[in-house]
Amino acid sequence: MYRIGWFSTGRDKAARQLLATVRDSIERGEIQTEIAFVFCSRVPGESKESDLFLALARKYGLPLICLSWQRFVPSGEMDRRLEYDRLVMDRLDSFRVDICLLAGYMLIVGPEMCRRYDMINLHPATPGGPTGTWQEVIWQLMDGRAEETGVMMHLVTPELDRGPVATYCKFPIIGKPFDRYWREQERLPSGPPGRRSEDNRLFRAIRKHGLAREFPMIVATLKAFSEGKVKITPDKKVVDSDWQPIRGYDLTGEIEKVIRG
Repeated sequence: MYRIGWFSTGRDKAARQLLATVRDSIERGEIQTEIAFVFCSRVPGESKESDLFLALARKYGLPLICLSWQRFVPSGEMDRRLEYDRLVMDRLDSFRVDICLLAGYMLIVGPEMCRRYDMINLHPATPGGPTGTWQEVIWQLMDGRAEETGVMMHLVTPELDRGPVATYCKFPIIGKPFDRYWREQERLPSGPPGRRSEDNRLFRAIRKHGLAREFPMIVATLKAFSEGKVKITPDKKVVDSDWQPIRGYDLTGEIEKVIRG
């Protein structure tokens, strides 16, 4: 059985929805895998949202390990990240997993943990596309008048959002319904509250279409790994079922089938 390690800060509803989505896919037999543990960088009582996330993990009967980053480093000194990561790894030492998924994990993973585990993370862009938060990605797409974007799962490395691509999908942001929003964009004043407002209709349309693909992308990626279509070598290269190096496994067709229902 393919085994997943789950990392999350549990900070919002999306963190719970993601855990529920993957767990339900496992229960339906869509993914031949199991969640070996859930690690949370918050502890009970730290926030209402993370308490709900922890309650959900307990409801599913998943092994749950917690270590608060905020309480470990109350003043946020990033130079203690390595010390924190080592404590996390010590607590996870008894678990054996094939891959770890960062699912709303709000900490940057240090080099030692990257070497210890094969870890993948979702990023709302195509391979080689913009980096940063999802908001920053959309602003860069709009500023550059991009014609397409997508979602990818990449191997976690110390370099933010630049690890080797494991899987990806693409979708256009021209044509219907985007063209009329691009025309509106051209008539808006530059900067906030015009082109740089999150209420901007082009901004909202790109976000809507990206979000619709994120959850099915994660499920499809875990399925591809569990079936051996995508693998990670000991030297952290992404390969296909024949152990040939690839620049990501294209799931566009599969994701579009899900979107179309």
